[in-house]
Amino acid sequence: MTVTATLDADLAALADVRAQVSATKKAFDAIEGADQQWLDEIVRAMAKAGYDASEELARMAVDETGYGVYENKIIKNRFNTGFVADWMLERRAVGVLWADEENKVTAVGSPMGVIAAIIPVTNPTATVLFKSLASVKAGNAVVHAPHPRAARCSARAAEIMAEAAVHAGAPENLVSCLRQPTLDATRELMRHGDIRLVLATGGPAMVAAAYSSGKPTIAVGAGNVPAYVDSTVKDLAETATMIVTSKSFDNGTACVAEQSVVIAAPVADQLVQELGRAGATWMTKDQQAALTRTLFDERGGLRANAVGQSAVRLAEMSGFTVPASTKVLAAELDEVGDHVLLSREILGPVLTVYREPDYQAGWRRCREILALGGEGHTVAVHTSDPEVVAKFGELPAGRIVVNTPALFGGMGYSTNVDPSFQIGTGTWSGSICSDNVTPLHLVNIKRIAHEARPWRGVFD
Repeated sequence: MTVTATLDADLAALADVRAQVSATKKAFDAIEGADQQWLDEIVRAMAKAGYDASEELARMAVDETGYGVYENKIIKNRFNTGFVADWMLERRAVGVLWADEENKVTAVGSPMGVIAAIIPVTNPTATVLFKSLASVKAGNAVVHAPHPRAARCSARAAEIMAEAAVHAGAPENLVSCLRQPTLDATRELMRHGDIRLVLATGGPAMVAAAYSSGKPTIAVGAGNVPAYVDSTVKDLAETATMIVTSKSFDNGTACVAEQSVVIAAPVADQLVQELGRAGATWMTKDQQAALTRTLFDERGGLRANAVGQSAVRLAEMSGFTVPASTKVLAAELDEVGDHVLLSREILGPVLTVYREPDYQAGWRRCREILALGGEGHTVAVHTSDPEVVAKFGELPAGRIVVNTPALFGGMGYSTNVDPSFQIGTGTWSGSICSDNVTPLHLVNIKRIAHEARPWRGVFD
């Protein structure tokens, strides 16, 4: 009986995939050829509905997953439905994008079709909001595949987007969501014949499955992000506040936040003190070992129950206590590598610190950190020396953000990189895209090109 029940559930999940894709494909067919003005009316209505529901969705996400901070998840939801949506609405994604009259070439954005959006447990509502808005802005339809541990809150976010779209004149099912998400169902979705693109955000196994789906894929790689602090920094207290705020935001669930800080020796002692004032509690060697056992299993994988917990809670789980004001747990290390588990990406408020004699040595240390699962993602540099910025610009990262928090700079709020909630990591990590993903990544761009020189000249 148990085997039959399991089989029935699996078959029901696969049937759900086929039904959702079929309905969403019909919705896409109904809007094919829609102009940007009409699509923007839909996006504007969706963004307002998502913004108004930011608190509801944040509460659902925290309650269902046990990850993160309610107030910070509100900010993530509002970032996507406010700041990012406004940016999208100022730009074109379909129809004529630009015309080069001198060279007689016109670029035209053409929707791709039905997009499969893979949603992570760490950001289960904000990611749905972003991918819904970006997909519809680009004239596409989207089917969301939530993480099973966040199925209800992701489905609610998709429902809000879908209802707002319909009220604004869109067909039913332009935005949809799997009702019975499982790993097998998500794989079936990605392989479905009507899916034209996979937008994957999730853990290594899910990203690997997306790449092996046989479909064009834009996926996020790991984010072992280093921050370098130079001796030329003018205000170390502000730098420390940036780093601690970024790393502790939503209990460290953002892959673009700092994982390690590499400090030039002349300012190391002072910055360590400032990090403490900003909310870092420094662990003893024994506490570091206890925390490592809490965070990682025997195979070196992150334990699910330790992700997205507060610094105080992680200490409690590890058998020691820290002040209630602690925002991050900090550890000074002198090695990077698979055998040093704290030097890996940790989706929690844990910060590792390295001291190096100068920026050349700091660059080498940051290169080591990136090589441990972070290539293609982001580097933060705090300096007033243009030569240092230029040197760190050589690192294999898609974003080098200067004198700003890695989180807020990398996602395009405190810098002028394109604002986004999906950050490409390039071929360094196996992705086709190193940009911050925008609606322009979700269209095919056609070139209408007139003859600019006599074709017979090729034979001369």
